[in-house]
Formats: sequence, C-alpha cells, structure tokens
Amino acid sequence: MQRGFGSDNHSGICPEVIEAICQVNSNHALAYGDDEYCHQAEELFKQHFGAQARPYFAFNGTGANILCIDAMCRSQHAVICADTAHINVDECGAPQRLVGCRLLTIATPDGKLTPELIQQHLHGFGFQHHSQPRAISITQPTELGTLYTVNEIKALASLAHQYHMYLHVDGARLANAAVATGLSFREMTTDCGVDCLSFGGTKNGLMMGECCLLLNPELDIDMLYRRKQLAQLYSKMRYVAAQFIAYLKDDLWKRNATHSNQMAQRLLDAVRQIPTVRIMYPVQANSVFVQMPSQVWRELQQSCFFYEWDEAQNVVRWMCSFDTTEDDIAHFLATLQTIIDKYSKQTN
Repeated sequence: MQRGFGSDNHSGICPEVIEAICQVNSNHALAYGDDEYCHQAEELFKQHFGAQARPYFAFNGTGANILCIDAMCRSQHAVICADTAHINVDECGAPQRLVGCRLLTIATPDGKLTPELIQQHLHGFGFQHHSQPRAISITQPTELGTLYTVNEIKALASLAHQYHMYLHVDGARLANAAVATGLSFREMTTDCGVDCLSFGGTKNGLMMGECCLLLNPELDIDMLYRRKQLAQLYSKMRYVAAQFIAYLKDDLWKRNATHSNQMAQRLLDAVRQIPTVRIMYPVQANSVFVQMPSQVWRELQQSCFFYEWDEAQNVVRWMCSFDTTEDDIAHFLATLQTIIDKYSKQTN
C-alpha cells in the first residue's frame, strides 16, 4: 500500500521498537506485568509524570480511555466532552456499554472545551433523577489538531475539582502536543492538575502500546481487578513494556513526534498557496484539515488515501506520521496540482 495521509495509525513500527521487542523475546518471564521489563517501564512513567503516576497497559486507545473513565465514574455518572471527542465519535458507544455512564457533549468551534462551555452541564448535583457530572474529558491535541495551553488545562482542572469532579486527557497523540508546545509530559498533565491520562504510542511508532495512566492516587482503587474485568490485561505484557521502555528512555517519542509535526508544517506551507484549498484549523501538531472542491479531493483520494472529515462541507483530513517523507509530500502535492489544473480547465 502506498504511504498516504489517512492516519498515523497506518504507519509501520519504528526500528527501535522492533529491536526492543526482539530483545525481550528470549527465555521466559512472569506474565501479567510481574516481569522486570514492566517494572522498568513503570519507573520510566514515574520519571516523566511524577512519582505518584501509576500505569495500566491496555490493548488499544479505546481500552485506555475506558480504563480511565472506569476509574473516574460509575454508571450513574456523566462525562463532559466535546462533540468531536474520540470517546463520543469513534468508540462505538464503548463508555456507555462498558462503564454505563453517560456522555454530555458540547459543540465547539475548534475542538476545545472551556469552563464557560462546560458550565451549562454543571447542575443537578445530588438530584437522583439526573446523571451526575463526574468527569471532564479533553483531547490533547484535539481531534481538530488544535492544542490546549497549560493555562487552559489548569482552568479546566480547577473547574473540575471545584465541583468534586475529575479531569481526563485523551493523549493518543500527546507526544505531538509536547513537542509542539516545548513542554514536558509532566508540565502539561500532572502539574496542571490532570487526574488521569490515556497515553498513546501506536500513532507515533509503537506496535500496540497504549496506557491508562492514573495521576491522582485516589483513582487507583481496585484497578488491577477492573482492568481484568474490562478485558484489557495482557498476559505477555513484557512485549508492551519493552516498547514503552524504548519510547520513553532516550526521547524516541520526541524524535518521532517532531518529525511528523514538521512534515505537517511542510504540507501546510505548500497547500496554503493554492487558491482552491482552504485551511480549516490552525495546524499545531501533525494534522492538516482543508476544504476543497468535491471533485478534487475525491479524485485525489483515489491516488493517495486520506479520510474525508466532513463530507457535506468538503473538509478532509491529512495526517502525517513519524515515517512520512519529503518524497511522500512531493508526490502528493504533484498529484494534487495535476488534479487542480484539470479541474480549473473544466470550470473556466
């Protein structure tokens, strides 16, 4: 399959991660997280997020999100999120089915929640006929590729805690946010008052590494059992731990995310000069959202795969990956220009 711009999930596994998997593929090791590699990975998470951080590995991003929501909520509770949130749009109702809680969604112009937008849902506390607001969930970067600032995250955490609620961050692409802002993982999560985090690596070069990271110790109640009940317990967990060791130990996460962000900027710089292409949102991480004529993007999609984001508005999304090359972008742009030239002749 030709490398396209559909998703950073479409990329392969970076060589350092494959090497790490091979290195632990010898002899036997205790199962279910009791091996030396899992302990080493746990220490690395503490170095990056603080001594109180407790990681629980999961099979995928949905699994990590479910574990975090399950740590915060019970079935009578509600999670406040943007209407574009992954937990609302792309997880097939998993939070509702597996945790039983309700999602309270908010329309946003840029994918970002604010205290003012959330306030509309902060009522009915103690009223037995209403789902009880229990958590705020944000995505960093958002599904629209925009970034929360440290002060914005702190404001949301303060609001949540004021109402005895929790703040969750879906950080499937947190590495891209960190390199874009120049902040450490801890500075944009633990130090901001974030209570739990879905920390991802699959979109940044790992094979299958995702993690529910509890930053607030009061959430770490019976999670060993709850993870098992939610079918997120690996047996040969050392293969996941090895990936996170490689990812976190020598800044592999930073190198990969820096590259994918840079490729998105390169793509942006090239297409922003094309009159028929309209940039929809600020390009702050590794995604580019554009609006263009239907005839153009549909034909382009046949040559180089990407997803339509809002078909009715002719908005599409282009994602760059840790292994996106300048040649990939050059080929894509050349194809796009050829199609646009043909489209211009037909419409003039």
